[in-house]
Amino acid sequence: MAGAGLVAILIGVIVIGLVNGLVIYIVGKLNLGLSVSSFGAAFVASFVIAIVSAIVTWVLGLLGINIGNGILGSIVSLIVAAIVLLISGSILPGLSVNGFGGALVAAIAIAVVSFLVNLVLIAIGVGAVAAVAA
Repeated sequence: MAGAGLVAILIGVIVIGLVNGLVIYIVGKLNLGLSVSSFGAAFVASFVIAIVSAIVTWVLGLLGINIGNGILGSIVSLIVAAIVLLISGSILPGLSVNGFGGALVAAIAIAVVSFLVNLVLIAIGVGAVAAVAA
């Protein structure tokens, strides 16, 4: 039984990576602050962004910086997302971010496209996995 649970987790991670890769690919093709060379690069970028985001959030927590809620929390989250995109763009050869302003635009675009993709996935009945990705 433990093996089946592990397989389900791995499949979930791959599906989330595919969905997030699709979102990054769409934003890249729309030229909204970042560009990607291929869907493969966007797929890899989705995992790198998740890892960098976890590290940045962990470091902020160690420093006692709480992102919080409300409008201020949203602004801080947007800035953190832009920094994460900049860091990820410097690590990945297939992902390029057009400066901090481009990273801010890309962070907003990724949030909007991710929301729309998840709405479609929920509408077609596979939203349980997609909802975890958001």
